[in-house]
Amino acid sequence: MQCVELNPVGNFDPWEQEKIDELLHQEITESLSDRLVFENESVKLWDLYLAPGERIPFRRHNTNYGWVCPTGGLVITRYGNGKIDMFKLNPGDTEYFENRGKDYVNDLENIGEDPVSISILEYKETKKNNKVEFCN
Repeated sequence: MQCVELNPVGNFDPWEQEKIDELLHQEITESLSDRLVFENESVKLWDLYLAPGERIPFRRHNTNYGWVCPTGGLVITRYGNGKIDMFKLNPGDTEYFENRGKDYVNDLENIGEDPVSISILEYKETKKNNKVEFCN
C-alpha cells in the first residue's frame, strides 16, 4: 500500500462545497459499509464494494477493526479534519485500526479504473461478568 497526502489537516480550501456540506449537515452513519455479511456477539463482517467513480459517504469510526483488500485499487479518502489522502492498494493489503472512543470520520472514493473490494472485520464491545471487554 502506498499513501500520498494530497491536503493537510485543517485545510478545507480545496474541498468541494458539497463534501463540506455533507460533513457538516448530514447525519453520519457509524456502519463501516452498506453491506453487513455476518454478525455475532463478538464481531461484524462487512463487505465494501466500490465501482470505478463510486464513493461511500462519510462514516464515523469508533470501534476497532481490520480490513483486507483482495482486489487492490486506487482510492481517495477525505477526513473530518480536512486532510485528504490517496492510496494505491495492492491485492492482499491489510490494515488494523484501534479507533474505539476516537470518533474518527472519513469517506472513501474509488478513483481508479477497476472495482475495489474490501472486507472489514469490526470488533464489538461485549460485557462479560458485569465488566466491559473488547473482543480483539
